[in-house]
Amino acid sequence: MAALVERVGPPRLRRVGRGPDARFGALARSILFQQLAGRAATAIHGRFVALFPDATPTPAAVLALPEAALRGAGLSGAKAASIRDLAAQVASGDVRLEGIARRDDETVITELIKVRGTGRWTAEMFLIFNLRRLDVWPVDDYGVRKGYARAYGLDPMPTPRELASLGERFRPYRSVAAWYCWRAVEELVLPG
Repeated sequence: MAALVERVGPPRLRRVGRGPDARFGALARSILFQQLAGRAATAIHGRFVALFPDATPTPAAVLALPEAALRGAGLSGAKAASIRDLAAQVASGDVRLEGIARRDDETVITELIKVRGTGRWTAEMFLIFNLRRLDVWPVDDYGVRKGYARAYGLDPMPTPRELASLGERFRPYRSVAAWYCWRAVEELVLPG
């Protein structure tokens, strides 16, 4: 891991907006990125946000769009249904994004997994990249598992259960360790 940190440099997390609309947009982005390669997800997300004035999706704006517009942007039927469910639950108050940053990680996860197609992984990505929580260890993330194996020369890569215990050494900065694991996947050759 030290060699990876030296090669990649300090972690860089993009800045995201605050407030319910920014949080909604971040959650929609996380849903769109589920189980997609980075370039494909980025392209679909770009077409999705282009559907909205000022590229700012809001619950009301999503609910006002016909499903065909979402599908036309490249969303699968399941992803379109998940985005619409997120919009409906936020609009109704069943999922509360106001003040979410003040809640602990497990409470946030419990709140977010109410949304169709949103599981623990999506909630963890929201915790890391939107709420900027430093101690989230997404053990079910394939990239984290693969990157950890690459950084430590493991074959086969650790299972989620194994990775959970391996991550304890990085407390209270497991999100940072996860970021470096993702970078290890991007690196062609780690210095030896």
